[in-house]
Amino acid sequence: MSASSTIATGSAEETRAAGHLLGTLAHAGDVVVLTGDLGAGKTVLAKGVATGLGVTDPVTSPTFNILLMHRGRFELAHFDLYRLDSAVQLEDIDFWGVLESGAVALVEWGDRFADELPDDVLTVTLTITGDEARAIEARPSGPRSAALADAWADAWAGRETCDG
Repeated sequence: MSASSTIATGSAEETRAAGHLLGTLAHAGDVVVLTGDLGAGKTVLAKGVATGLGVTDPVTSPTFNILLMHRGRFELAHFDLYRLDSAVQLEDIDFWGVLESGAVALVEWGDRFADELPDDVLTVTLTITGDEARAIEARPSGPRSAALADAWADAWAGRETCDG
């Protein structure tokens, strides 16, 4: 399995572009956990993933809804678990059923319930490194997430080379 890799972005637009690239590489059933402090850019990255999946409707943080579903090349299940207090509440939103549905799942604050996640997830941690600059670390936990992380890092590196 690949080790973690880090992508550096200098603006919200670049963070969204990194997410877009990840969305173009995602397959049905992929689970991506988004972590980072409030304001680190989890939803910005999620908006990019959505456009990469071909989602055309607006994507917002599902903080108050907990789960928003979007249609694209694959269905996108966008969770925000920030307001949940216990793993028991995951049953109320059919968390595991949605993860098994074949949708691409983005799980903001999923690290709060790490023991409830599938074995093979890509954990993406966003760290604020400047006003709009972010370090985006991708840590795979299984073979599919490792393939996704490697493809994402390679494609981003290729993008930077092409952009000069």
